Amino acid sequence: MWPILHTSLLMLVLFEYAFSSTASSSHFSSTCELQGQFHLNGMHKAGDVVLGGLFQIHFFTTFPDLSFTSKPQQLTCNGFDVLGFRQVQTMTFAIDEINRNVNLLPNVTLGYSLFDNCLTLGVGFRAALALLNGQEEQITLNKTCVGSPPIVGIVGDSSSRSSIAISSVLGLYRVPMVSYFATCSCLSDRQKFPSFFRTIPSDAFQVRAMIQILKHFGWTWAGLLISDDDYGLNAARSFQTDLSLSGAGCLAYLEVLPWEKDTTELKRIVDVMKKSTARVVIVFAHENQIINFMEEVVRQNMTGLQWMASEAWTASAVLQTPHLMPYLGGTLGIAIRQGEIPGLKDFLLQTRPDLLHNNSYENSIPPHSVCSENCLPGTRMVRRKGEPECCFDCIPCSEGKIINITNSLECISCPEDFWSSPQRDYCVPKKTEFLSYQEPLGICLTAASLLGTCICAVVLGIFTYHRRTPIVRANNSELSFQLLVSLKLCFLCSLLFIGRPRLWTCQLRHAAFGISFVLCVSCILVKTMVVLAVFKSSKPGGGANLKWFGAMQQRGTVLVLTSIQAAICTAWLVSSSPTPFKNTQYYDDKIVYECVVGSTIGFAVLLGYIGLLALLSFLLAFMGRNLPDNFNEAKLIIFSMLIFCAVWVAFVPVYISSPGKYADAVEVFAILASSFGLLLALFGPKCYIILLRPERNTKKAIMGRGIKS
Repeated sequence: MWPILHTSLLMLVLFEYAFSSTASSSHFSSTCELQGQFHLNGMHKAGDVVLGGLFQIHFFTTFPDLSFTSKPQQLTCNGFDVLGFRQVQTMTFAIDEINRNVNLLPNVTLGYSLFDNCLTLGVGFRAALALLNGQEEQITLNKTCVGSPPIVGIVGDSSSRSSIAISSVLGLYRVPMVSYFATCSCLSDRQKFPSFFRTIPSDAFQVRAMIQILKHFGWTWAGLLISDDDYGLNAARSFQTDLSLSGAGCLAYLEVLPWEKDTTELKRIVDVMKKSTARVVIVFAHENQIINFMEEVVRQNMTGLQWMASEAWTASAVLQTPHLMPYLGGTLGIAIRQGEIPGLKDFLLQTRPDLLHNNSYENSIPPHSVCSENCLPGTRMVRRKGEPECCFDCIPCSEGKIINITNSLECISCPEDFWSSPQRDYCVPKKTEFLSYQEPLGICLTAASLLGTCICAVVLGIFTYHRRTPIVRANNSELSFQLLVSLKLCFLCSLLFIGRPRLWTCQLRHAAFGISFVLCVSCILVKTMVVLAVFKSSKPGGGANLKWFGAMQQRGTVLVLTSIQAAICTAWLVSSSPTPFKNTQYYDDKIVYECVVGSTIGFAVLLGYIGLLALLSFLLAFMGRNLPDNFNEAKLIIFSMLIFCAVWVAFVPVYISSPGKYADAVEVFAILASSFGLLLALFGPKCYIILLRPERNTKKAIMGRGIKS
């Protein structure tokens, strides 16, 4: 509908445009004859100035059969269009209102000549020629065959296709044509259409509005249906250009709707739509094309689509039926702004449908229409080769990388001490790994260490209580006490390897380990030397050997041997001290806390010195293995050194090949195993005799003259 003010101004412009040409054509000298008549449906009213009009009163035309032997029959218009007829009535109502207003066109009466275009280009073109030439049998013209047309301008046509064809001809004669419904952007070209005007925005504005709607709802993947004419093709071209420039999304498909009811083609188009993931469909087509198309949509029961309508069918009353509401309910469209015309209010209210208010067809949640779903945080976009930019795959970020926004092209790396969450959307602190007091392995090793310490304390208590018995005195009680104390230190130093490595624990653990074991092995070495010296002193001339193995000499030897190890440890700590280190080489998602030894040479010398003393003890004990005493401690020392050496020989390759906390666990196990081996091998048989076989704890038995086992 047009507001009366717009219509009045439109007619005044047409009147002024043509008045100058009619005033100068007062002398006629010749006539032109019409070669034929078009039979057209129309409404006419005489006036001083006549306005033409082209309106859609019928839906379609029926063409007569062609015999090629006689003059063709006139075509017939069918299918009454209520909306088109209402537009005709509105124009006649506006002209009558202008004529009644003495202030608008004084002393001038407006008339009209309105024709039905039957929604057919041929009929509309015939009607335009009839308005341009008039329908009199003869028209008197001046000698140049130039004259004024019967009308000063034409209101119409309703379609872009007809307006393009008709205004191309009217422009040659500078006859103005003002359309109320032709929106093709191509009609804005003033060189091609110098006398075309319109009271409706072009498709360029419609396209921009639709793109804004797509952006508002986040629809990046939409289908486009167009009519096979200038209106549809120009709209598609404009839509594709603006969509690309705005970056709002992509077209899933572009299909052309046929003018006639082509069932095969319509079925093909519906199949394309059903296979597509686009749930939003934009349609630039005419009402009759939509009617034919919707029949196929209903037949295939294709629901769940969000339709976006151009102005050509947004307000179509024919489509607003209960039959189509399940399919078209909630359609978004670009409609023409309406104004209220006094006197037509009741009529307009009667023709306005109320079906979008039916609760059974209620657009509460907008549909989702994208080629590819948004890439959520934790995933990145990877474009699909050869497909539109709106089509992509969402690939999870690799380990150690995250992204916390949607639709990102790249993932970012986490800081060094952090790792990606399982969802790859944020960084979390890396897990830390070390030999802990809370884990089962650490608990077992701690328990074993404390158990060994307790056993040493118990044995020390037994030996202290029975210190005056022959078996304790015969085996050098002072060195035995020193050996038990050193074994306690060996058991306790293993605790320094458990817990999170710190600078002081890293420095102390190896020093305490090295000194404790040297103290232990030194005691064993001196005990072995004393056993051999005592055996040699029992031979003729061997008494002088004992003076080198008195109590002071024994203590001094142990002190010197231990001091050498202390010096090695001091030099190691001063030159290249062990330090805590966060190792990220073993695992990507973990930080392994460990102590690096600093100087490998220092660590090797420390172990080598312990091994050297153990080897000497073994060799000396092996030399005294056949001593005649009933209780020969040399045999026990041989056995203990075999255990000690076997443990530490196996330790080296296992330690080197064990990562992280397991290297510490291996070293603790080696300390505990060798300590238990020494404790059981050296003190187990003695405790057995002291506690369970006291009859053997006599001087005669020890010297081989008492009870035999």
